[in-house]
Amino acid sequence: MSYSSSSVGSGSQTVRRQLEFGRTYVVKPKGKHQATIVWLHGLGDNGSSSSQLLENLPLPNIKWICPTAPTRPVALLGGFPRTAWFDVAELSEDGPDDIEGLDSSVAHIAKLLSTEPSDINLGIGGFSMGAAAALYSASCYAQGRYGNGNPYPINLRAIVGLSGWLPCSGSLRNQIQSSHEAARRAAFLPILLCHGTSDDIVPFKHGENSSYFLSSAGFRYLTFKTYEGLGHYTVPKEMEEVCNWLHSMLGLKGSR
Repeated sequence: MSYSSSSVGSGSQTVRRQLEFGRTYVVKPKGKHQATIVWLHGLGDNGSSSSQLLENLPLPNIKWICPTAPTRPVALLGGFPRTAWFDVAELSEDGPDDIEGLDSSVAHIAKLLSTEPSDINLGIGGFSMGAAAALYSASCYAQGRYGNGNPYPINLRAIVGLSGWLPCSGSLRNQIQSSHEAARRAAFLPILLCHGTSDDIVPFKHGENSSYFLSSAGFRYLTFKTYEGLGHYTVPKEMEEVCNWLHSMLGLKGSR
């Protein structure tokens, strides 16, 4: 895996070099292929750990694609380089969002899904920062375009976000409600959010706020699950919830 990073040029101008994504891991379906889901790891992690989490789930009809984010300086960590889907300075609805980094990662995710067969249901899920990228993908799908205005090409059927947050939440409602087609897509996209009340990395309030912003923007097919005492990690009960939800939302046959 190779990578490069952002560097500061003369004055305050930032020169962003091209970032390269790491290795992608694939968990092939053990049964009839009915759905493909890209699963996104958290900050500092990689696709390998995601594939290990997913390969033993009782969902044999799902193909899992587990990419690895580029390594980049992360402002939240004082500029220390880590694998990250985008740069983040603070976890706040009012904080600045790295639109360029988000668009780059979401376009990479869309490219991974673009070669799947036309009769396969497509989805995106993730944990922590991966959940944030998945939710940003949902907003791009609903609007039909990335943050930079380029068209978003994938027809999504499911979004899962565990212990994450919603980037660009403040402007989402106006962007969705300004377009009849965006409102229609938002209304019919199933989203599952799960968050622990004892999360000390991405506080529970961010999960609650994400659910509120998505619902108020018109994402009506949204489920928000609260896990009392759960920190910033997954537990079998939560993953069982994910399995049951995906089985129901994607209409998987013979997979349970």
